[in-house]
Amino acid sequence: MLSATAYTAWVLEVVLSTGLDPVQAYISELAAEDQPLGGLFRATDLAAGLCVLAAAVTALAGGQAGPRGARRGWAVVGWSALALFGAATAADSRLPLSCAPTSDEMCAARETAGLVPATHTAHAVTSSLAMLGALTGLAALTVAARRYGWWPPVRRIGPWLLGAELLATGWSLAAIAAFEAGRGTWALGAGQRLQVLLVALWLAVLALSLALPAGVPGDESTWSDASPPAHRGPRSAERPPGREPA
Repeated sequence: MLSATAYTAWVLEVVLSTGLDPVQAYISELAAEDQPLGGLFRATDLAAGLCVLAAAVTALAGGQAGPRGARRGWAVVGWSALALFGAATAADSRLPLSCAPTSDEMCAARETAGLVPATHTAHAVTSSLAMLGALTGLAALTVAARRYGWWPPVRRIGPWLLGAELLATGWSLAAIAAFEAGRGTWALGAGQRLQVLLVALWLAVLALSLALPAGVPGDESTWSDASPPAHRGPRSAERPPGREPA
């Protein structure tokens, strides 16, 4: 939950003057070295990454990949992916952009000519790894929740968040390609902010799920919405104790 909160620190741009257009600018530009509030957003990204990394490593190392110590493949994959997301997000905060290419034409020209620091390329790599980890974690833990009957909020809301996240990711990738090809930004900033917001919502849903009572390991029907009642036979066959048929 701390990670989800820190990962949405960018909403402060609604009340703080950043000088960037939230519809057009990369969300990473808020943390660029030449931005007045860059230090704040780098710190919140670092906190978000370290918090989710600590949670994922604790879940894996402590054998808590599922409720009450249950450990199954999809859950292990999901927590491992969230560990990648956390580590890459923390690294991302230590490899900021040097300038804001969507709002600074000189910065964009230097970036195109390859005259920006190597941190720009490194930042692109860590950002990609972070989103890959987030998507994989969301998908794998949602599958685990539905297949093993765990975590009701994840099981119910996870598929919707996954679908929305895939659409937002597609939008962001298309917008980035258009910007790099000199065809405008295609509301790049809005797409990325939606992408990040959905990840934060997912982390909050996961945190809520972990706070709820868990099912019994191996009992996949414990949290199943569609679990039928135990078969007891026809009502006419039920008789009070001690009364045998004549």
